[in-house]
Amino acid sequence: MKSRRDKTERGARKRKYKFSGHQTFAFRYGWLEKGVRGMLDKKNLFFRDDALVLLGVGKNMVESIRHWCTVTQLIEEDSEGNKSGGTALRVSTIGERLLNEHGWDPYLEDDASLWLAHWLLVSHPTIGTTWQIAFTVFHKPDFTKREMVDHVASFAEKQSVEVNESSLSRDVDCFIRTYTPAKVTGRQAIAEESFDCPLQELGLLQSSPDGELFRFSVGAKPTLPSHIFGYALSEYFDSAPDGRNTMSVQECLYGAGSPGQAFKLDENTLIAHVEELEKITKGKVALDETAGLKQIYRREKIDALKLLESYYKREMRK
Repeated sequence: MKSRRDKTERGARKRKYKFSGHQTFAFRYGWLEKGVRGMLDKKNLFFRDDALVLLGVGKNMVESIRHWCTVTQLIEEDSEGNKSGGTALRVSTIGERLLNEHGWDPYLEDDASLWLAHWLLVSHPTIGTTWQIAFTVFHKPDFTKREMVDHVASFAEKQSVEVNESSLSRDVDCFIRTYTPAKVTGRQAIAEESFDCPLQELGLLQSSPDGELFRFSVGAKPTLPSHIFGYALSEYFDSAPDGRNTMSVQECLYGAGSPGQAFKLDENTLIAHVEELEKITKGKVALDETAGLKQIYRREKIDALKLLESYYKREMRK
């Protein structure tokens, strides 16, 4: 039987890796919402001459919003709508349910939605990015910008992807700004506040005072609901070879593309989420320990979207 690592490496070769497209902008507050609802109103939004007016941003930002909506899986290629051989796009199922005018969280006000957006970004099945590499196959707890550039460059080379170092350097800069605020002071700090990426609120990455060293924040994530963890776990199970429904806690914690790596959890926190998920799913997911080995069992396949829906409906009732 092939290991998950074998499958992950085969899958990596099938992915199209992108180290540009964001125009050096980390996505800002309101961008994902604008892109999704704009497309629900006008399906060809990103190909219209008046897209700048409709979105209220500059040309480069229009391209950036399209990029971020795509890599977070909120919009996707529409093969059925692609009649002329060009690129057609549509809002994905999760994009519509989350961000339509009457959706689960149309303004991304719930931290759970930011955790979901982060997972969708780092788990895209066909588009690989620096974000995905950093949160799936980079295992050092801390790094310098140079170290991350070298790691991504080495990974890209193994996948036979050509990328020049200056482009990769800008891409890693954008990755860092996605999770850490820019180091600015005075009037510039006030002006830059609205330019921060909402994923900074997750506290996944910390920078040293001099801004030279960055450290992943591994451990408990108080704002991460078990429902969101469960959605990620369901997708991780679905990607497992041979449709198996059992995995070790260690694999879920450290495996390439695992929820443990994506959310930077420690073992106790991950186990607590699985135990809570057992209650939420009425035993469809369960934790068991045999001969000292902690195993996660998926006794019945979960409808991941319904799991999300149950979370948001519960929040609406509060």
